[in-house]
Amino acid sequence: MTETVLKPVRLESLDALRGFDMLWIIGGGEVVQSLAKASNSGFLNILSKQMEHVTWEGFHFEDLIMPLFLFMAGMSIPFSISKRLTLGESKKKIYLHAFKRCIILLILGMIYEDNLLAFDLDNLFFIGSVLGAIGIGYFFSTIIYTRMNLKNQIWLTAGLLTAYWSILTFVPTPGQQSGVLLPESNIVKFVEHAVFGRFAINGVRYMWFLDTVGFVSTVMTGVFASTIIRGHLRLSFIKSSDGQIHKALILALTGLVIVCTSLVLNIWFPAIKNIWNPTFVLLTSGLSFLLIALFYFVIDVKGYKRWAFWLKVIGMNSIAVYLGVHFFSFGGLANRFVFGLEQFLGAYYPVIQSMAALTIIYIILYWMYKKGTFIKI
Repeated sequence: MTETVLKPVRLESLDALRGFDMLWIIGGGEVVQSLAKASNSGFLNILSKQMEHVTWEGFHFEDLIMPLFLFMAGMSIPFSISKRLTLGESKKKIYLHAFKRCIILLILGMIYEDNLLAFDLDNLFFIGSVLGAIGIGYFFSTIIYTRMNLKNQIWLTAGLLTAYWSILTFVPTPGQQSGVLLPESNIVKFVEHAVFGRFAINGVRYMWFLDTVGFVSTVMTGVFASTIIRGHLRLSFIKSSDGQIHKALILALTGLVIVCTSLVLNIWFPAIKNIWNPTFVLLTSGLSFLLIALFYFVIDVKGYKRWAFWLKVIGMNSIAVYLGVHFFSFGGLANRFVFGLEQFLGAYYPVIQSMAALTIIYIILYWMYKKGTFIKI
């Protein structure tokens, strides 16, 4: 497969998909859950359950949100790096930028999740956030992308997942049989405590040290998706003569194959998000491929863009709003606007409150979009 080096065109489907992913963090999930609780609808109760993380083994829709972010971070690499290389930027400068971005995301992640500003060493967790995972995955994937051709990138990613699977399967935790993965006792936890010592987390929460192998692999699958979109790969059994439709079909087929592979592996090695094991990587990456295939086909190939504008508005300021919903109580602000309706709405008042909070967030993002204010790292 070869890649074009022409001036890149912004992939609008990627912005929309990023907005779709962000929607569930900034209040979409809360709207679904509050509506299910108020209505006690069987269908909505099922959807509401999907808005919760599984405790250990298994998978809910909520568990896709973070991997999808990493996948999309990977998708941005071929577009941004190829442009910078074409403009004559050195690889050293690109690596320094990626490293700087990694450090900033780690620090923001510690502020967001890990109470950095409390200056309490007992509650300082270096790698425990979505932002930190993105930073680490992006940094190493940038090096891999610029140093290897596509074939070697694929082999390395497969090798990383195989090596991680081997550790989880064959390396025993002291006092415990190899291959046994319990929430509070497994090889991942053991290594975390060995590396981080007093900073390691004692509960079921993880520092994500060995898990970084999974993060890098997830980001690399996003790189592969962009490589398909930017390249000229042709599969003889796909009869479409339209190049873009052909790419959308390859994305969908790739996603389907990866998901099916993960479902087979899940029989023996269940997906576990907390340790980001290979089955989880494959399942979420496959679903991410299917989602970008759908968004790419509808938005970039068929040109149906107007419906996705509101998602694009959210997606183009994803880092800003991700941090914003943590530091500001939009629910409390919304309550000041709609609190008088509680006497009339009863059990449905939380639905209106959560929708009002989401509306306030969107208005702010729309204002930033119209002003051309996009916060990036």
